[in-house]
Amino acid sequence: MRLFHTSDWHLGQNLHGQDRDFEHSCFLAWLLRQLAAEQPDALLIAGDIFDTVNPPVTAQERLYDFIVSAHEQQPTLTIVMIAGNHDSGSRIELPAPLMRRLRTHAIGRVLWLDDGQLDAERLLIALPRADGTLGAWCLALPFLRPAEVTGTHLGDDYLRGIGQVHEGLIAAANARREPGQALIAISHAHMAGGSVSEDSERSLIIGNAQALPASLFGPSISYVALGHLHKPQKVNGEARIRYCGSPIPLSFSEIGYQHQILDVRLRGETLVSVEPRLIPRAVNLQRLGPAPLADILVQLADLPDIDLLADTQRQPWLEVRVRLDEPQPDLRQQVETALQGKAVRLVRIAAEYAGTGSREGEADGARLIELDQLTPQELFSRAWHDSYGSAVDEQTLSDFAQLLQDVQMQSEQP
Repeated sequence: MRLFHTSDWHLGQNLHGQDRDFEHSCFLAWLLRQLAAEQPDALLIAGDIFDTVNPPVTAQERLYDFIVSAHEQQPTLTIVMIAGNHDSGSRIELPAPLMRRLRTHAIGRVLWLDDGQLDAERLLIALPRADGTLGAWCLALPFLRPAEVTGTHLGDDYLRGIGQVHEGLIAAANARREPGQALIAISHAHMAGGSVSEDSERSLIIGNAQALPASLFGPSISYVALGHLHKPQKVNGEARIRYCGSPIPLSFSEIGYQHQILDVRLRGETLVSVEPRLIPRAVNLQRLGPAPLADILVQLADLPDIDLLADTQRQPWLEVRVRLDEPQPDLRQQVETALQGKAVRLVRIAAEYAGTGSREGEADGARLIELDQLTPQELFSRAWHDSYGSAVDEQTLSDFAQLLQDVQMQSEQP
């Protein structure tokens, strides 16, 4: 059995207001070529397919065009995709009846039967080989929101509810499979010990809950295809529990590592190998600084000039980080003037005072934080402190997290 593990496409994402559709189209075209050349049995997309719960039409078109093209070139390919915390579970599932005709399974939510038991059947997906024989079962675990795993018959313990889902689904899978058939889990979660990328990963920690333990996936699971963390990595060093990472750098903090998908091979129930397939970067992200303004202007002058024959869509995105001794009201004008005729696209200027780390325009050396760098929980904590002069208590923060989840659930309705 051979699988391609991908995650965190974030279709529809923009970088400080700049559209990333060209980069996503290049990735999807590359992925189609990989599928055609290597003919894996299944493609797993482990959540955060879209960047927002209400993605732009162009992002939805990208996804569905890709699915149709993949099926047309490889009719035996099975695709399994789950909703992540950026996705609307109901939106992901909406076209599911049509997508099943393309051997694509879209799982956005977990449901419970009237007797309080997990509806495990809808989360178990058969993975046949190209010859039609059943090689594995996929356990599909979309991002588990508190409202889905807590309640009247489940109790109020979020982590315990998550544990019940995993226990019930693994038990159902073990009862269903036959000897030689592997169990493959696909999940969108923050596992304990995972390395987070700054600026681009929305926190999955709810209230007092902690990152999830790898022990949720017992030894009967041959491979766990994870989504959420954008940096490729093993969980606690286990070769069978992995994040493949995002296909493109979603922030400037993700410049320093190679983005990839994972090529997973199994023989029966045994994991044979997991090999990265490196994704060509269609557009580079380039960061200058932090450095004094004079040094930055020299570096900008050394950037390559525009090539009139080159594709402007491939020009790098540029972030400039300037260290200042005093305010520079014309800072942007100086930077933009220095960039005239240069083959880069400026998306952000970050100015900070030397020695304090504060940005231009701040009072008393207090560090100015941009809103898009704060999680809702951090913003709530700051507002609470400003209003009451003390840190928010854990119970109030937990209540806020629950309200936030309720609002996000309501906003997900298409």
